[in-house]
Amino acid sequence: MTTPTAPTGPEIALLRHTLATVAYRGGKALRGAPEGFAAFKAGPKTRTPGQILAHLGDLYDWALTQCEGHQAWNETAPTTWHGDTDRFFAALERVDKYLASGAPLGIAPNQLFQGAIADSLAHIGQITLLRGIAGASVRAENYARAEIVAGRVGAEQTPPEQEF
Repeated sequence: MTTPTAPTGPEIALLRHTLATVAYRGGKALRGAPEGFAAFKAGPKTRTPGQILAHLGDLYDWALTQCEGHQAWNETAPTTWHGDTDRFFAALERVDKYLASGAPLGIAPNQLFQGAIADSLAHIGQITLLRGIAGASVRAENYARAEIVAGRVGAEQTPPEQEF
C-alpha cells in the first residue's frame, strides 16, 4: 500500500465520473435480467452471472479498504440477483462518498483505477455478453452521449437517449 495521499481535484473528479460510468453501465447490464439468469452457465469452466455480480460487490468493498489505507479482501458467495445488485450499488456508493469526502487516499488514484475499477468494467462487459448468449441482450447505445453525472452511482440512472 502507498502512503496516504491528497489527490488533486481533477483526479478525484475523474475517479468519481468513472464510478458513475460503472453505475450507468452496470445498471444497464443488471436491470431486467431474466429469471434464472444468475445461474446461467456459458461453459463448464465459466463463472455464472451471479458469481460475477457477487465479485463486483467484493471489488468495491476492497476498493473502499484501499481508499481508507488498508487492504482487506473478502470473497462473498452469491445470494440473489436483486440482493447482490443492491450490494454492488451500495458498495459503489460508499467508495464514491469516500472520494467526495476529501479524506486522504491510502492508494494512488491510478492504482485504484487500474485495479478494482478497471476490473469491474471488464466484469460488467462479461455480464452483458452473457445476457446476449442467454437470449436476453442488453441494447447498445452511444455511451459518449449518455447522461452520466459524478455522484450518481445508484441503480437509478437517466434512461438512455437512444438505443440501437
